[in-house]
Amino acid sequence: MLKIIGVRFKSVGKVYYFDPAGLEINMGDSVIVETARGVECGEVALVDREIDETRFSTPLKKVIRVATKADFTQIERNKKKEADAFEICSRKIAEHGLKMNLIEVECTFDNSKLLFYFTAENRVDFRELVKDLASVFRTRIELRQIGVRDEAKMLGGLGICGQPFCCSRFLGEFHPVSIKMAKEQSLSLNPTKISGTCGRLMCCLKYEQDSYEQLYRTTPKAGSIVKTAEGRGIVEDANLLTGKLRVKIDKTDNVITVSKDDVEVIKAGVDRMNKNEIKALKDLEDN
Repeated sequence: MLKIIGVRFKSVGKVYYFDPAGLEINMGDSVIVETARGVECGEVALVDREIDETRFSTPLKKVIRVATKADFTQIERNKKKEADAFEICSRKIAEHGLKMNLIEVECTFDNSKLLFYFTAENRVDFRELVKDLASVFRTRIELRQIGVRDEAKMLGGLGICGQPFCCSRFLGEFHPVSIKMAKEQSLSLNPTKISGTCGRLMCCLKYEQDSYEQLYRTTPKAGSIVKTAEGRGIVEDANLLTGKLRVKIDKTDNVITVSKDDVEVIKAGVDRMNKNEIKALKDLEDN
């Protein structure tokens, strides 16, 4: 077993593992570590964890040190540099007439690189922009095109529920969300009701999906032929949460409401989605 700590480099970001190297490190401490991007300062999100070292294909990087007062001073200088870089880059984008929207600028702790995050509808030829920025800042420049979900996470805002975006509040990573989830949860397939501010399916569709899948497997679907106490009939509607079925009886055409536990399924129905409906909603999925 290997003793590790978890470090995140953004307030709500992915947690990366490091070797504490025998240092006394507490939750919430700021530590200086070496990453693929260079030397970085991150906040400790996990401590006193032991993990089977066979899970890691390469040895973990060791923590260089717990952040000092001088390190925090450096971080403040970097924040000012990021603000200046954002203003300069925005001006350069306009000068070059590029169709891109600058979202955020990051300066690595050791000042070895400036990263510019942007969104754009199409591919952008930013080679001349990179040259301009490199001549101004005299450091490595990297431009990264991000998706609309990453943009929402960085900028933040309020969702239709009135709460701050989940992605900018507590979601460390995005999970796949599909139209099938909305369908199984019996939600309206109106794009304005199931999509977030980012224009993609709401992340919260994922939260209860496991429970809905279990209910979906054990509840007769609409179109199923079932046997009830009043005779054979066809399920017209099924409420997954209550387990209640609306069944139209064959002989009398009466519509009754029964519990799913009180019927016997003779032939299971097939839940199909309209092809035009799928096509209209496909853009909501994050491909």
